[in-house]
Amino acid sequence: MQQYEQATFAGGCFWCMVKPFDQYDGVIDVVSGYTGGNVVNPTYQQVCAGHTGHTEAVQITFDPKIITYKKLLDIFWRQIDPTDSQGQFADRGNSYRPVIFYHNEFQHQLALASKQALQESGCFDKPIKVAIEPATAFYLAEDDHQNYYIKQPQHYNRYYQLSGRAHFLSEHWTNNK
Repeated sequence: MQQYEQATFAGGCFWCMVKPFDQYDGVIDVVSGYTGGNVVNPTYQQVCAGHTGHTEAVQITFDPKIITYKKLLDIFWRQIDPTDSQGQFADRGNSYRPVIFYHNEFQHQLALASKQALQESGCFDKPIKVAIEPATAFYLAEDDHQNYYIKQPQHYNRYYQLSGRAHFLSEHWTNNK
């Protein structure tokens, strides 16, 4: 029987966090959703209003025999501004904060080590402020938010550019590592 695992990452708007993972062999599925809060089955509107405690996130089902959790962490870091704990790019607030939600102690230790390695790399002159927290219940976002980059490519690309994400990633990650 196939042994798949899960990884959960928050890096601002979940629309922009699906595509980077979706293109790798060993990634079985990437879904958008909400996690870390205290409301059961929250809606997009509730999460955006900021009263649920939830963060927009992606949950990745992957085959660890093909792609490692460490590789997923490397991909994650390269999608965000790891020095901004108050949101990501144009999206501000708790529901857009960057978080690594670990599913077991192995993931926890790898997440801590990768954060420390990034801090020590000198890539950024400010502290790395990504939270590392245990995974909790994950609630799927509404269907129109799933695979948004495929369903709404023009809007997705416009948002990706205008949010500031594309410029930041190009400026900070293109030549690092």
